[in-house]
Amino acid sequence: MRALDGYLDHVHMVASIPHKIAVSKFVEQVKAVAWVRYNQANPHIEPFYWQEEFGVFSFDRKRLPNFVAYVQRQKAHHAQNNLIPVLERDLVGEIIREPPSIYSETDVDWWREMLEME
Repeated sequence: MRALDGYLDHVHMVASIPHKIAVSKFVEQVKAVAWVRYNQANPHIEPFYWQEEFGVFSFDRKRLPNFVAYVQRQKAHHAQNNLIPVLERDLVGEIIREPPSIYSETDVDWWREMLEME
């Protein structure tokens, strides 16, 4: 796992998944372990449950530091309302594809590109 953070009702995680493991299987296992650990550690409160859906983004190694930094600052992004909508939105049933382009090299360009993906 590269980064993990969240805000109120959702969690963001950046992870490298070996190509032999299906993304859905990986997410299922992460959710299962987190569910068991949280509920065992908090037996006197209402049990925690995950929603069935999840979102996944795939990106290249060059952009990895951008996504890690974004996830590590989730609480700050929400507090300052400085969000990238495509990374925060509930996209049940929707698919967003990035148009082919030459990848930007600067953090400012990456942020702008992500904001334009609506």
